[in-house]
Amino acid sequence: MAKARSPDWNSIKTDYIQLNGEVKLKEFAEKHGVKYSTLRSRKNREKWDEEINIATKIKNDATKPKDVATEKKKKKIEKVENKIEAVEKLEEADLTEKQRLFCLYYIKSFNATMSAIKAGYAKNSAHVEGYRLLRNDKVKAEIKRLKGNMQQEIFIDAMDVLNKYIEIAFADITDYVSFGNTEIVVDKDEEGKPITRKINYVDLKDSDYIDGTILTEVSQGKDGVKVKLADKMKALEKLELYFDLLPDKFKRQIQEEKLEIEKAKVFGAEEGDEDQEGIDSFIEATKLSEEEAKALFKDDDNEDIQEEKED
Repeated sequence: MAKARSPDWNSIKTDYIQLNGEVKLKEFAEKHGVKYSTLRSRKNREKWDEEINIATKIKNDATKPKDVATEKKKKKIEKVENKIEAVEKLEEADLTEKQRLFCLYYIKSFNATMSAIKAGYAKNSAHVEGYRLLRNDKVKAEIKRLKGNMQQEIFIDAMDVLNKYIEIAFADITDYVSFGNTEIVVDKDEEGKPITRKINYVDLKDSDYIDGTILTEVSQGKDGVKVKLADKMKALEKLELYFDLLPDKFKRQIQEEKLEIEKAKVFGAEEGDEDQEGIDSFIEATKLSEEEAKALFKDDDNEDIQEEKED
């Protein structure tokens, strides 16, 4: 009598893995002519399911670069399509060629006079033309639309800049330093009693717990610690240029922050303010120079963002 042929366990295992283990084990055992209990024991002992997981991971890793490349290509195509759509909308706008150019230059610099000159208006009348264009309803609508496109990275990516302005504008100085007045012993009188005097102090917080990107300078000089913080009012002014892009909560905060700064100026000017000396000292220590402010707020083309001054 012929000896029964042994099951080809390698073939059975391969079939199981190729099916991702998605089988009814009893039916799978009958298919290959083996005992259910033997199949179950062998599957568990040789850890077939773990091999399925490894094979799946390898397959996913192999296709991932392709998926990433496809996604990047898709985004690039969408970006180009968005640019084309933006240009088409600009051309469809009921504006003259000079007005269209003015809109494009203005959202880059926010300087109406320079934008008018670059758009082709005469230099000697550019200031008046720029002022007039900003009050033209169609021009205003187009500028607003182009500002919205900034969020989609069609013309320039302004969101990183806006986020940094927001961080600066709403920063709390006490997150970085503590300051005020304190009394120190400077000598002793004839009776041995301490002689004290008031001094101003500025104590820095640990650098591990603060956002150092908002501090422009920290140094130790002969007169003590010197700290320079990015200008809050300047940041608030920049945010107002993009006011229509900001969430409502930030719009309210901008107004509140500006009001607080103005109140602080008035409060600091009152007589009898015992903290005035400390406040003045701190403001002096944290004030940016004109050159430093310009360097801080340069745009992507290394041109200073100029503010329009109205007559």
